[in-house]
Amino acid sequence: MATIARALSRAFVTINRVEALKQLMLFAAAGLFVSLLMQTYGLDLSPGFF
Repeated sequence: MATIARALSRAFVTINRVEALKQLMLFAAAGLFVSLLMQTYGLDLSPGFF
């Protein structure tokens, strides 16, 4: 367990702040996309609907 904690701490130390923010924004965008897909599940989104 301690080995895993050390490996994770080394991995996070090498990532700078910009890279961490970029990864966080990509994760948030993926979450929003999945939630949009879940909300539109079962809806008729064909061109005739609009």
